[in-house]
Amino acid sequence: MKVIFLKDVPRVGRRNDVKDVNDGYASNFLFPKKLAAPATPQSLAQLEAKKNAVLLDNKVQEELILKSLAELKDKVVNISGKANEKGHLFSSIHKKEIIEALKTNHKAEILEDFIILEKPIKEVGEFEIPVEIKHHKSSFKLIITKV
Repeated sequence: MKVIFLKDVPRVGRRNDVKDVNDGYASNFLFPKKLAAPATPQSLAQLEAKKNAVLLDNKVQEELILKSLAELKDKVVNISGKANEKGHLFSSIHKKEIIEALKTNHKAEILEDFIILEKPIKEVGEFEIPVEIKHHKSSFKLIITKV
């Protein structure tokens, strides 16, 4: 019997897979627990439409990501902080402060996870901050000045 899996079933099938299973297994286990549904022509058409909608949505999101990364490349973000004579900041600059400065200066919103910062910045100067979203990379310039 052909079934469409509604949820992942270990060692049998993943969600939205269409597979042949034994009739007894389907009617006694998969259907009562709502793990699968019979693969009728209508349900197969609905599944195909759902997959196409997801692909289209992913494509639109990918285009938006590329557009926002291209806009981000030209941005320069300024942050000022207290520092000593040698240029060492009294409190380091973390991802949160960089994101807040992006929001206030350029109205650009990026999640913390997308900014690649090995360690907090502790000195005054110019830094190139890399950003990576779904294997697409960009960067922007961060200028830290002494107050």
